Amino acid sequence: MSGTDVQFAICGSAGDGTIAAGDILKRTMALMGYKVIAFDIYPAEIRGFGKCISRVRVSTEQAYSLKRQSDVFLSLNDSHAIPHVGEVRDWGAVVYDDAPIARLAEGAHISAHIRPAQLPYGASFRQICDRVTGNARARNLVALGYLAGLYGMPRAAFHQTIGRKFATKAASVTQVNVRAFDAGYDAGAAAFKLDDVEMAPPPAGADGSRAQMMTGNGATVRGLLDADIDCFFGYPITPATSIMERLATDLPKRGGRMLQTEDEISAIAATIGAGYAGARAATATSGPGLALMTEMMGLGVIAEVPSVTIVSQRGGPSTGLPTKTEQSDLNLAVYGGSGDAQRIVLAPTNVEGCYRCAGIAFELAEKFQTPVIVLIDLYLSNRYETVIPPDVKPFAPKAVPDGAGRKAGPFKRFELTDDGLSPRAVPGQKGGVHTITGLEHNELGRPADQADNHQRMSRKRHDKLIAATRHPGLTVAKRFGRTGKVDIGILGWGSTFGEILEAMYAAEREGISCSAMKVVMLSPLPTHLIEPFFDDCRIVMVPELNHEGQLAQLVSGTLGRPVMRLNRVTGAPMEVDTILAEIRRLAHGLAAGNAA
Repeated sequence: MSGTDVQFAICGSAGDGTIAAGDILKRTMALMGYKVIAFDIYPAEIRGFGKCISRVRVSTEQAYSLKRQSDVFLSLNDSHAIPHVGEVRDWGAVVYDDAPIARLAEGAHISAHIRPAQLPYGASFRQICDRVTGNARARNLVALGYLAGLYGMPRAAFHQTIGRKFATKAASVTQVNVRAFDAGYDAGAAAFKLDDVEMAPPPAGADGSRAQMMTGNGATVRGLLDADIDCFFGYPITPATSIMERLATDLPKRGGRMLQTEDEISAIAATIGAGYAGARAATATSGPGLALMTEMMGLGVIAEVPSVTIVSQRGGPSTGLPTKTEQSDLNLAVYGGSGDAQRIVLAPTNVEGCYRCAGIAFELAEKFQTPVIVLIDLYLSNRYETVIPPDVKPFAPKAVPDGAGRKAGPFKRFELTDDGLSPRAVPGQKGGVHTITGLEHNELGRPADQADNHQRMSRKRHDKLIAATRHPGLTVAKRFGRTGKVDIGILGWGSTFGEILEAMYAAEREGISCSAMKVVMLSPLPTHLIEPFFDDCRIVMVPELNHEGQLAQLVSGTLGRPVMRLNRVTGAPMEVDTILAEIRRLAHGLAAGNAA
């Protein structure tokens, strides 16, 4: 990657302002026109004990994931930072507070743990902060200013971000933080620079004024709002809670309604009820909540009621690893429920994709009269990326059911049609009287258990969804890298696809013939796009964050094609080096086979 490609890591204790410093850094870089990816790690403790880490990757060209090693590491708390010194690359920088060395036990200061190949920068952050502000509360801003000065970042851009961050506070708060930042900046600018990190200007013409730093959850909320959601029903659960919290504030401002229900079962029941009444309704949960929702999800399928459910995956099973990431709810999202409960499942691969999938989910739910699940994960929920929101809302307006009274005779709510889509009516529409039930039913909605009727209705509910794989405005699958015949194909979904792309491009630079495809629609599978990809690849591998290889099973079972699995369940994102090593191994095996 040419130009700037620098990853910063800031580590401290809860209460040190670690996340705040990372937030100012990433927003300033986005404002300047750089591409930014960031991810914050929080402790379970509220304040004063647990570890916080903010990682921010800044680049002039598009990056797709965080790097395994950081270029610059800033310690705000040595006891937490010391275990992470090894995550700094050779000839990378380690920045720390050098004031308390004499008062600490041997080995307790980070300077004793810096490797010979790493370059140290010590500065008296606490003392500087005491001198310019009268206390040490803004020590994080001093340290951030030191980084900015050391690498020649524009001082004025940081002032702007600091002003925005503390805009709701008294003017004196902003002034104190700016003074702390400037004092650190001067110290950093005066330091003798040892490492090779350079901050080149952003690309010419880059417009950072329109760029926003968004998390996957934040982009999801923006997508729901831009699709004119009417109501949201939810129950708190990590890592989806922030979706409900944001909507609790923003939805009423737009005339919508938000209700925190007593549990996840009530949340999905209310969502389906609102959808039946003609509203655009959604809920959000994680794996354990989705497990509780599956029975009601089946009702939405058989009653053909539109609804949208956002699912942010975490480590499982059961309570599992609430603060760790995983991709292990794919089977539950696709198959969860009794009987053949087909529904649409979307899995965005980046933050912008969260926005588009959340918004277009309503279109799909209404057109195909079905529940739609948008499947993300903790890593994507909490990951920040630079996003430029569209000037015009890209989503279709709410479809007003108008099927009632179009034909003489009784209203056939579940009429068998060529495309499987039946006329829809909402309660109160003239001529729209019909029965709605969780029992199998005939075209009028009345219970009917005849064998041939169940066969026809099951086929109808299944076949109507096939057209969703060609829905306009939605990228259901997309190929990257080389076209035509290749040795290695990498098939991926969700947040892991960023690491897949980075590994694929690295393999290409090594001369390995490879290509990658992301699959956004997981149910129904867009086989018309996936099968040609398999035809072009000698070997297809599927990296995913689950133990069983759930996408691999789904694709292999659907297409009857063999795949190579690469599975990790560490609670952390898939590493680029792990995928690249597997690509190399497979390519070596093919080469050895050819030689033989």
